[in-house]
Amino acid sequence: MRRPGAQRLVSEAFPAPAVLGTDLIGVPEGAEVRLDLSLESVQEGIWVSGTVNGTAIGECGRCLDEVRQEIAAPVQGLFEYPDSRAAGEEEGSEDVFEFDGENLELEEVVRDAVVTSLPFTPLCDPDCPGLCDQCGARLADDPDHAHEVLDPRWAALQSFTDEKES
Repeated sequence: MRRPGAQRLVSEAFPAPAVLGTDLIGVPEGAEVRLDLSLESVQEGIWVSGTVNGTAIGECGRCLDEVRQEIAAPVQGLFEYPDSRAAGEEEGSEDVFEFDGENLELEEVVRDAVVTSLPFTPLCDPDCPGLCDQCGARLADDPDHAHEVLDPRWAALQSFTDEKES
C-alpha cells in the first residue's frame, strides 16, 4: 500500500446513499451507482481518480414534468496517510481527504462529483415554455394558450361594454 507507483483498478456498483443530489434533481436512494476508479499509491497517500455513473431523476424547473439525466461525473481526490502531514500544516485543497490506513471513505468524494455535475435548474427540454403564470396550464400542450389581459386603468370602463352586449 505504501509503495509509490502501485496502482489498482476498481469497478464497483452500489446502492445510492440517502442524499446524492439537490432538492430538484438527484439519484434516488437505493438506485444503482457505478464507480470506475484508479487507486494509485503516492508519497502522501492514495490518489483516487475515475468516474461515477448513475441516473438522476428530478422535475423540470419550468413545467414540473419528470426529468431523467444520465450522470458520468469525474471523481478525484487524495486520501492522505495519517502521518503524511507535517505538524501544524493545514489542509490546502478541497480534494484532500483523510485515510485511516484501512478503508477509503468515498461517499463525500462521490457526492461532490455528482452534485457538481447536476444542472442548477433541470429542464425536460431546453426550449420548455413552462406553465401559464395565470392558470397553471402546461404551455407545451397548448402553444397558442393566452389570457385576455385588461389594462387595470381601463377596468372601470369594462362595465359599460358588458351592459351594451346584454
